[in-house]
Amino acid sequence: MKYVEVSGGRGDAPVLLDPRPYLDRLPGLATGLPPGARAFATDPARYDFGGRRCVRDLVPAEVSHGAGDALEIRFRHDCARHDEDLVVRYSGVSRFQTDVLDACDPASLGAVLLDEILPHPVGCTHELACRPGTLVVACRDLAAQWVPAACPDARAGR
Repeated sequence: MKYVEVSGGRGDAPVLLDPRPYLDRLPGLATGLPPGARAFATDPARYDFGGRRCVRDLVPAEVSHGAGDALEIRFRHDCARHDEDLVVRYSGVSRFQTDVLDACDPASLGAVLLDEILPHPVGCTHELACRPGTLVVACRDLAAQWVPAACPDARAGR
Protein backbone atom coordinates (compact mmCIF):
# COMPACT_ATOMS: atom_id res chain seq x y z
CA MET A 1 0.00 0.00 0.00
CA LYS A 2 1.31 3.38 -0.87
CA TYR A 3 -0.73 5.60 1.47
CA VAL A 4 -2.94 3.43 3.71
CA GLU A 5 -0.98 2.49 6.80
CA VAL A 6 -1.27 -1.09 8.06
CA SER A 7 1.06 -2.23 10.82
CA GLY A 8 1.31 -4.62 13.75
CA GLY A 9 -0.57 -7.86 13.95
CA ARG A 10 2.45 -10.02 14.73
CA GLY A 11 2.08 -12.25 17.75
CA ASP A 12 -0.22 -10.54 20.24
CA ALA A 13 0.32 -7.07 18.77
CA PRO A 14 -2.90 -5.41 17.59
CA VAL A 15 -3.30 -4.49 13.92
CA LEU A 16 -3.13 -0.72 13.48
CA LEU A 17 -5.00 0.71 10.51
CA ASP A 18 -4.84 4.31 9.38
CA PRO A 19 -6.55 5.27 6.12
CA ARG A 20 -6.14 9.02 6.77
CA PRO A 21 -2.99 9.53 4.64
CA TYR A 22 -4.85 7.95 1.70
CA LEU A 23 -8.11 9.80 2.40
CA ASP A 24 -6.19 13.10 2.62
CA ARG A 25 -4.81 12.51 -0.89
CA LEU A 26 -7.95 10.96 -2.36
CA PRO A 27 -9.54 14.17 -3.71
CA GLY A 28 -6.48 14.71 -5.93
CA LEU A 29 -6.09 11.04 -6.79
CA ALA A 30 -9.77 10.62 -7.69
CA THR A 31 -9.49 12.87 -10.72
CA GLY A 32 -7.07 10.34 -12.26
CA LEU A 33 -9.32 7.32 -11.65
CA PRO A 34 -11.72 5.82 -14.20
CA PRO A 35 -15.43 6.39 -13.39
CA GLY A 36 -16.27 3.10 -11.63
CA ALA A 37 -13.09 3.10 -9.57
CA ARG A 38 -13.66 6.76 -8.66
CA ALA A 39 -17.20 6.05 -7.47
CA PHE A 40 -16.06 3.19 -5.23
CA ALA A 41 -12.92 4.94 -3.99
CA THR A 42 -14.79 8.07 -2.96
CA ASP A 43 -17.75 6.29 -1.33
CA PRO A 44 -17.62 7.59 2.27
CA ALA A 45 -18.96 4.27 3.61
CA ARG A 46 -15.88 2.39 2.39
CA TYR A 47 -13.75 3.46 5.37
CA ASP A 48 -16.53 3.98 7.94
CA PHE A 49 -15.29 1.37 10.44
CA GLY A 50 -18.66 1.36 12.23
CA GLY A 51 -20.68 1.17 9.02
CA ARG A 52 -22.24 -1.82 7.28
CA ARG A 53 -20.45 -1.12 3.96
CA CYS A 54 -16.90 -0.81 5.22
CA VAL A 55 -14.49 -3.10 3.35
CA ARG A 56 -12.83 -4.16 6.59
CA ASP A 57 -13.42 -7.82 7.53
CA LEU A 58 -14.83 -8.86 4.16
CA VAL A 59 -13.30 -12.17 2.99
CA PRO A 60 -12.35 -12.85 -0.65
CA ALA A 61 -14.51 -15.90 -1.34
CA GLU A 62 -14.64 -16.47 -5.08
CA VAL A 63 -12.58 -15.34 -8.05
CA SER A 64 -14.02 -15.94 -11.50
CA HIS A 65 -12.65 -15.05 -14.90
CA GLY A 66 -15.04 -13.54 -17.38
CA ALA A 67 -14.73 -13.14 -21.11
CA GLY A 68 -11.39 -11.84 -22.30
CA ASP A 69 -9.65 -9.77 -19.66
CA ALA A 70 -12.54 -9.56 -17.17
CA LEU A 71 -12.32 -10.74 -13.57
CA GLU A 72 -14.85 -10.84 -10.74
CA ILE A 73 -14.14 -11.18 -7.04
CA ARG A 74 -16.91 -11.86 -4.54
CA PHE A 75 -16.15 -10.79 -0.99
CA ARG A 76 -18.17 -12.63 1.65
CA HIS A 77 -19.60 -10.52 4.44
CA ASP A 78 -18.85 -10.93 8.13
CA CYS A 79 -22.25 -11.32 9.83
CA ALA A 80 -21.10 -9.24 12.80
CA ARG A 81 -20.21 -6.24 10.60
CA HIS A 82 -22.08 -6.49 7.29
CA ASP A 83 -25.39 -7.63 5.89
CA GLU A 84 -24.30 -7.65 2.24
CA ASP A 85 -21.56 -9.24 0.14
CA LEU A 86 -19.39 -7.10 -2.10
CA VAL A 87 -18.89 -8.05 -5.73
CA VAL A 88 -16.14 -6.24 -7.64
CA ARG A 89 -16.01 -6.65 -11.41
CA TYR A 90 -12.74 -5.68 -13.06
CA SER A 91 -12.49 -4.92 -16.79
CA GLY A 92 -9.30 -4.74 -18.80
CA VAL A 93 -7.28 -6.70 -16.23
CA SER A 94 -3.55 -6.50 -16.91
CA ARG A 95 -2.30 -7.80 -13.55
CA PHE A 96 -3.66 -10.12 -10.87
CA GLN A 97 -1.25 -10.88 -8.05
CA THR A 98 -1.46 -12.40 -4.60
CA ASP A 99 1.32 -13.08 -2.15
CA VAL A 100 -0.25 -16.22 -0.71
CA LEU A 101 0.94 -19.59 -1.99
CA ASP A 102 -2.55 -21.10 -2.20
CA ALA A 103 -3.92 -18.47 -4.57
CA CYS A 104 -6.41 -21.03 -5.92
CA ASP A 105 -8.37 -20.55 -2.70
CA PRO A 106 -9.11 -16.83 -2.36
CA ALA A 107 -10.19 -17.30 1.26
CA SER A 108 -6.56 -18.14 2.07
CA LEU A 109 -5.91 -14.40 1.79
CA GLY A 110 -7.89 -13.95 5.01
CA ALA A 111 -10.12 -11.06 5.99
CA VAL A 112 -9.63 -7.67 4.34
CA LEU A 113 -7.95 -5.13 6.60
CA LEU A 114 -8.23 -2.20 4.18
CA ASP A 115 -7.89 -1.46 0.50
CA GLU A 116 -6.47 1.30 -1.68
CA ILE A 117 -7.43 2.32 -5.22
CA LEU A 118 -4.87 4.35 -7.16
CA PRO A 119 -4.55 5.73 -10.70
CA HIS A 120 -2.41 3.60 -13.01
CA PRO A 121 -1.37 4.04 -16.67
CA VAL A 122 -3.85 1.31 -17.71
CA GLY A 123 -6.64 2.76 -15.51
CA CYS A 124 -6.27 1.89 -11.82
CA THR A 125 -4.90 -0.53 -9.27
CA HIS A 126 -6.92 -2.02 -6.45
CA GLU A 127 -4.75 -3.31 -3.61
CA LEU A 128 -6.20 -5.13 -0.64
CA ALA A 129 -4.28 -5.81 2.56
CA CYS A 130 -5.65 -9.01 4.08
CA ARG A 131 -4.79 -11.33 6.94
CA PRO A 132 -2.20 -12.72 6.10
CA GLY A 133 -1.86 -11.85 2.39
CA THR A 134 -2.32 -9.11 -0.16
CA LEU A 135 -4.13 -8.95 -3.48
CA VAL A 136 -3.43 -6.50 -6.30
CA VAL A 137 -5.46 -6.03 -9.49
CA ALA A 138 -4.46 -3.58 -12.24
CA CYS A 139 -7.32 -2.90 -14.62
CA ARG A 140 -8.95 -0.44 -17.00
CA ASP A 141 -11.84 0.09 -14.52
CA LEU A 142 -13.85 -1.65 -11.84
CA ALA A 143 -17.45 -1.74 -10.74
CA ALA A 144 -18.29 -2.46 -7.10
CA GLN A 145 -21.74 -3.66 -6.08
CA TRP A 146 -23.13 -4.58 -2.67
CA VAL A 147 -25.51 -7.53 -2.96
CA PRO A 148 -27.93 -9.01 -0.40
CA ALA A 149 -26.54 -11.85 1.71
CA ALA A 150 -28.07 -13.96 4.43
CA CYS A 151 -26.48 -14.86 7.74
CA PRO A 152 -27.27 -18.28 9.20
CA ASP A 153 -28.50 -16.54 12.34
CA ALA A 154 -30.51 -13.45 11.43
CA ARG A 155 -29.69 -11.97 14.84
CA ALA A 156 -25.93 -12.09 14.16
CA GLY A 157 -24.41 -8.65 14.10
CA ARG A 158 -27.62 -6.93 15.04
